[in-house]
Amino acid sequence: MRKERLLSPGPTPVPAEVLLELAKPVIHHRTAENRAIVREVTDALKDVFKTKNDPVILASSGTGAMEAAIVNTVAAGEKAICVRGGKFGERWAEICEAYGVTPVCLDVEWGSPVDVVAVGDALKANPDAAAVCTTLCETSTGTVNDIEALATLTCDAGALLVVDAISALGAMELRMDQWGVDIVVSGSQKALMLPPGLGVIALSDKAWARAEQAQRTCYYFDLLKARASLAKDDTPWTPAHTLIAALRRSLEVIQSAGGVEAMWAFDAALAKATRQAAESMGLALFSKAPANAVTAITLPDGVDGAAVVTAMADTYGVRVAGGQAQLKGRICRIAHMGYIDAFDVICALTALGYALADAGHPVDMSGIAAAFAGLSG
Repeated sequence: MRKERLLSPGPTPVPAEVLLELAKPVIHHRTAENRAIVREVTDALKDVFKTKNDPVILASSGTGAMEAAIVNTVAAGEKAICVRGGKFGERWAEICEAYGVTPVCLDVEWGSPVDVVAVGDALKANPDAAAVCTTLCETSTGTVNDIEALATLTCDAGALLVVDAISALGAMELRMDQWGVDIVVSGSQKALMLPPGLGVIALSDKAWARAEQAQRTCYYFDLLKARASLAKDDTPWTPAHTLIAALRRSLEVIQSAGGVEAMWAFDAALAKATRQAAESMGLALFSKAPANAVTAITLPDGVDGAAVVTAMADTYGVRVAGGQAQLKGRICRIAHMGYIDAFDVICALTALGYALADAGHPVDMSGIAAAFAGLSG
């Protein structure tokens, strides 16, 4: 008998009650029944984003929500400062380029958080920048950026702060309205505990005003059309309404666990224990500012890191993520968000130890359980 365990930073495991929701008969999407679900989910998402405004649900991945953020608020020919400290920071610049927006790229060493002062300097050098685009959790490196501090800068400068919280929403502290964040995007397959297929995006009043004035180059991702439909608890296009119904159930699971703030606290404790356990194994953390959604662990020199990650899955049934781009073969990334608990992470770290031993680099695994003492799902 073999049990597979999924600890990648997306997709993540889906609770049984959410899967069962997806097994129900499909209803028609243009009905009062579905409109009630859309309204219920929209209202519940406000608490997850910590915003008074209605978030918009898109039938897309999180990248679709990123694209919607740009095409609705930044016009071709305008500038956007893009923090590039990993693959997903780079994606902001790539989306801008695709739509004729000039990316002002602020390159950050992978594994390091962006220097808030450097962002301030970039805003001073580019006072006409329409937006600053960054990540809360740079998933490719397991690094957190200080979004609250960045919001202070953008509020003073008049630029929009656009944040990729795809792996962070629901797993890490994010207070959109209180901090002054203008746009937050996320996706369904991370801490929201769903299969891939939904993008979610929330805009501040400032961002909505920009969208109303911008020369928008979009059709499907037109957020003004989405907002107009949402005023009637509906969507402009065919929604992924079976996933939206499942999202209602996953949000109920979050509420039953104490709400999103309790999820932040648990994931923070789980992340701390994961880091302690990795260090007790003699392994180094890759990030200088580790995030609470995913931990990036540097693999020992001389070890084929890609082979270790493959062995964890194929031999021990534990699926984690390896490194991307220049980090390929150098790190592994273990998620601790959503429907992942302490025992799942203990299994992942143990599988990592076994795979390293198989690769000729045994590690001390005696401290793993101690790091998680007192934690449970």
